[in-house]
Amino acid sequence: MTDLTNKQEEFAQEIVKGSTQADAYRAAYDAANMKDETVWSNASRLIDNSKVAARIKELRQPSIDKVQLTLESHLTDLLKLRNMAAKDEKWSAAIQAETIRGKAAGLHIDKMDVKQELGELKISVIELVSGDDKS
Repeated sequence: MTDLTNKQEEFAQEIVKGSTQADAYRAAYDAANMKDETVWSNASRLIDNSKVAARIKELRQPSIDKVQLTLESHLTDLLKLRNMAAKDEKWSAAIQAETIRGKAAGLHIDKMDVKQELGELKISVIELVSGDDKS
């Protein structure tokens, strides 16, 4: 923990719980007789304090680490879904999961080539998936 006063720590804890800056300030400090503008200004200054900002980041980090999505975990989850679908002989779902895995890994690139002929206002769209022309 950083060198914060008890009130600064309480403010940081309230921010991490989801309180607005003003509400966190009111919870941590005696602001009953303050105008809203004063509370807002003080809360803004407090959130900009480098020690308070560092503490808020420190308090949030475990939650961020828990839910962080990585390419590896994403691909692993898609592989599990593909395998479950294949086991249940749900081939469409298995193929879709595998296709999404390939896209996430950069193996399949969706491209769209739009052509327009001005003479007859004829517009054609050609989709290119994995380099295959489907026109």
